[in-house]
Amino acid sequence: MIIHALSDSFEIEISDIAADKSISHRFAIFSLLTNKENKAKNYLLAKDTLHTLEILKQLGAEVKIYGTNVSIIPPKKIVPPKDVLYCGNSGTLMRLMIGFLSGISGFFVLSGDSSLNNRPMKRVCDPLKSIGAKIYGRENANLAPICIEGQKLHFFNYESRISSAQVKTAMILSALNTNGKSIFKELNLSRNHSENMLKAMGAPLKISENGLKIEISNLKKPLIEQDLEIPNDPSSAFYFILAALIIPNSKIRINNILLNSTRIEAYKVLQKMGAKIEIKITQNHFESIGEIRASFSKLKAVEVKENIAWLIDEIPALAIAFALADGISILKNAKELRVKESDRICSIVSNLKLCGIKVEEFEDGFKIEGGKVNKAKIKSYNDHRIAMSFAILGMVCGMEIDDFDCIKTSFPNFIEILKRLGVKIDY
Repeated sequence: MIIHALSDSFEIEISDIAADKSISHRFAIFSLLTNKENKAKNYLLAKDTLHTLEILKQLGAEVKIYGTNVSIIPPKKIVPPKDVLYCGNSGTLMRLMIGFLSGISGFFVLSGDSSLNNRPMKRVCDPLKSIGAKIYGRENANLAPICIEGQKLHFFNYESRISSAQVKTAMILSALNTNGKSIFKELNLSRNHSENMLKAMGAPLKISENGLKIEISNLKKPLIEQDLEIPNDPSSAFYFILAALIIPNSKIRINNILLNSTRIEAYKVLQKMGAKIEIKITQNHFESIGEIRASFSKLKAVEVKENIAWLIDEIPALAIAFALADGISILKNAKELRVKESDRICSIVSNLKLCGIKVEEFEDGFKIEGGKVNKAKIKSYNDHRIAMSFAILGMVCGMEIDDFDCIKTSFPNFIEILKRLGVKIDY
């Protein structure tokens, strides 16, 4: 696919950015803890979250899709499936289901595509095995396929050494099926969508004021069914906010965006770089929702080394901002990027070098000297965030991207919105 450089500015308002992937996954999985119909408007109909719905069907749930609306009626009892539960490319889906199924009676096998089956599951499987979960897989249950012999688990007092919403959610889901009161602690707050949603559904959780400690009692009755509208994904919106910042005289407004404080850290980094960005909360339910506005800005270099878990998904696009900023930007403490859909540190560094940018690679990040970018033929490494980030850079200098189909995992209408901005694309 060839992205042609944009010759004109744009001014646009967008309301149909992809629905939030994290909330969509959790809405579906948590519906299994209720006993009535769950409804969601604006469910993300991308590959990752469609795999979630297929797995629910295999477990006995009744799932209906009406446009972008989804209805889920949970089974009276989880049915151990006859086939493998296929997670596609979604690490979130696999890790959350490991936590959920570990406490459910039955035998379950989780697998994914070649990329997912080489991503680490040890961070979830080890703490679960320490409370009695029977989990098997390659490299001592570090690599999928993962086999789970579900059973009632022991209550626990666990302190996570890493900041991971996936680990936290897996442990919370397992704790609901233990024989007592469990405690989960983490050193730094990870994204907190799970506890927000579960609390709204009546789950027996007690959350400390700073959010770092959660007490979870075993579930004695079904949770309250959900009827919600899923907000749009701030990680998906980030690409088009960045586009407005780097195309002269451009402006953008994006509506109905999830504005959870653990999801807008990357926007704060852009603001430190001199970006003209306004964030406005318009409603509060169990999550903050609102709008983001941005306009063309001269960007300056920045060093990023804190709250990495809050901006991990946006780092490929942030790297594009670094490449176009005045000065040398540095990213540290982001070794987690090595085990995403691709080794994102390597993917970012190698592709930026092809574009003529001076980059130094670290084990946990990189150093980027902003400068003139050139059109290049880059590799997406079958990684949706790499493909989309370099498509945005292509608006400045043109870009050829070897595999763009991977964007369907998270953002099915990305290309259509890109065209709305006036971008010409050749296939």
